[in-house]
Amino acid sequence: VQLQASGGGLVQAGGSLRLSCAASGRTFSNNSMGWFRQAPGKERQFVAAVHWNGPGTSYADSVKGRFTISKDNAKGMAYLQMSNVRPEDTAVYYCAAGPSVIRSDLETPAAYTYWGQGTLVTVSS
Repeated sequence: VQLQASGGGLVQAGGSLRLSCAASGRTFSNNSMGWFRQAPGKERQFVAAVHWNGPGTSYADSVKGRFTISKDNAKGMAYLQMSNVRPEDTAVYYCAAGPSVIRSDLETPAAYTYWGQGTLVTVSS
């Protein structure tokens, strides 16, 4: 599976942004999808994930109620809808895919096999 993330940019605090992740290659439907982010000087952290055998989703506490992850198997797409963004959301966002990721591992980067190149989100105050 090849992943291409897009949709990043500059947004004001309180605004919204939708990130997209386009998948190509092998069967997409049996892959769990995750979004992770990495801010300058910090480690990559979990943001949100959706299990391949839905409808289970998981969110980091810092984004619960503000971000929504979704997956469209027919289109080979995954999305991260970001609302009420904050300056601390500024980071490079990566999408990831993994076949047969178990639910307890959705927040673990090492559980994912495929990674996109990242898209930069900058939130101004």
